[in-house]
Amino acid sequence: MAFCFTGIRSFPKLWKNNPCLGRGPGHSFNTLLLKDFYGIKNQQELFSLKTASPQNTKAINLLNAKARRKGGEGSNKVSSKFPHLFAAGAAKKRSQMNPQSNSHALSPVRNIIQLPTKPLNSEQWDKLKEEFKRKDNFEDWIISQMAHHNSSVDVAKSLLAWVAAKNNGIVGYNLLVKYLYLCVFHKQTSEVFDVYEIMKARYKTLEPGGNTLLIRGLIHSYRWREALLLLEDIKKVMIPSKKNYHDCIEGALLHQDVNIAWNLYQELLGHDLIPMMETLKAFFDFGKDIRDDRYSNKLLDILLYLRNNKLYPGELFADSIKTWFESVPGEQWKGQFTTIQKNGQCLCCGKTIESVHLSPEEYEFLKEKVLRDVIDGGDQYKKTTPQELKRFQNFVKCCPPFDVVIDGLNVAKMFPKARESQVLLDVVSQLARQNLRVLVLGRKHMLTPGARWRKDEMEKVQKQASCFFADNISEDDPFLLYATLHSGNHCKFITQDLLRDHKACLPDAKTQRLFFKWQQGHQLAIINKLPGSKITFQHILSYDTVVQTTGDSWHIPCDEDLVERYSYEVPTRWLCLHRKT
Repeated sequence: MAFCFTGIRSFPKLWKNNPCLGRGPGHSFNTLLLKDFYGIKNQQELFSLKTASPQNTKAINLLNAKARRKGGEGSNKVSSKFPHLFAAGAAKKRSQMNPQSNSHALSPVRNIIQLPTKPLNSEQWDKLKEEFKRKDNFEDWIISQMAHHNSSVDVAKSLLAWVAAKNNGIVGYNLLVKYLYLCVFHKQTSEVFDVYEIMKARYKTLEPGGNTLLIRGLIHSYRWREALLLLEDIKKVMIPSKKNYHDCIEGALLHQDVNIAWNLYQELLGHDLIPMMETLKAFFDFGKDIRDDRYSNKLLDILLYLRNNKLYPGELFADSIKTWFESVPGEQWKGQFTTIQKNGQCLCCGKTIESVHLSPEEYEFLKEKVLRDVIDGGDQYKKTTPQELKRFQNFVKCCPPFDVVIDGLNVAKMFPKARESQVLLDVVSQLARQNLRVLVLGRKHMLTPGARWRKDEMEKVQKQASCFFADNISEDDPFLLYATLHSGNHCKFITQDLLRDHKACLPDAKTQRLFFKWQQGHQLAIINKLPGSKITFQHILSYDTVVQTTGDSWHIPCDEDLVERYSYEVPTRWLCLHRKT
């Protein structure tokens, strides 16, 4: 006999006393639902020293100027063919310019059975189960597919009724919580209430995934304060997620309880969690109707938080910031989305954006941290022996400061169709013609004559630049960082490596931000090699991509919705806010 019912409100009748009553559900909650929450003989060959000359600041400036002129002085547009190394979307464009073969791509897995689009009775569910050919548990598989495809609540309800009819009224936690997911997704609040009551009756405690769903389901209802109690339950076993906090903050603001919202925000920060951008946006959206100086100051503190943590709002959040500024009575703020010219001037208001270059104090602080925590840290440089690193340090101390440090092997392999030694020679020769003092870091095998490494070309490299050739198994990057930082704040370096692993080795967020700022102002990128050995260098950004204010203006870099930005890239779009005059 088919067992169907019209509403989830009949679910309490499905539960029967059993030995498990009162015990928590353990860890059966499927992760699907968490996705939303959440040998050189002569050692002298290893060194080639260029004749010492005074530090060539003029040549460095000339190099930078030539790079700037490639795009036109003051140009604000990023080349669509060669996007800036650190510009948002650059990595995506580079991957499109060098597509990988898709011949080994796996074909998508097809559904074994068709998901129902309307409620089924018992006979229909029995038949569907007979068609199921996989080894998986049919009930778990089908509810997971429903959750993944956001099926109708009514269809899922008929599944649970069929399961309950076969199991003396018992529906397992895994099925129930995925049904709850669908209720929350489709905003079926009354169904959320009923599942909540069932869970409270059956389980003394819920695991965090279930609590997370219930919090999200309750915040828009008159029972939103019960979401705060569920948040307290999560705190008993773990630190709540930033999504948990976001939901509760959103619920508090929705129901006009500003104090609870700000208290939860401070609690979130106290756990060293980075708030969701949607959380910060919610405060600005709520602020449009608030005439309170204390509230306004807290919003400005949020902008400073973005600055201090080098975070960037998306387009919708930036629109909310713009709208809030323009809504402040008597302030006469005007907002406009714009770009920044290569010289650091805002195209909208003409103000100059903060320089990307470190102050002397910042540089010395960063230099000490990198030398101690990255170069001497040891663990990630097991391939580089302490003896070789010491040998390199002594080598650098005997040389005058360098203007440019080159990762020779990395640069030589930039153009696969060209011979490595020829590419390296072209780069070194072009820099040497500008009277720049160059250090080339390489490996010993580069001195072994062959089709890719010609002896005559490598000899020309050693005549025009100082060279250090490390053991073939050594890492290049610690040498690159040491030589560049040791040479001084003027020294640039050339490598395709974005040094993310080395940034991650630094001990705190402040030092990591300084490292990235230094990297942006010192890493030269080669973007083209023209016939006749002409190398094109990309300009180095002169300004820092960070939220900033002068009191009567704010400049906020923001992410574009359709641009895929990697963590080491920075936005190219800005929100300029200034007071009308």
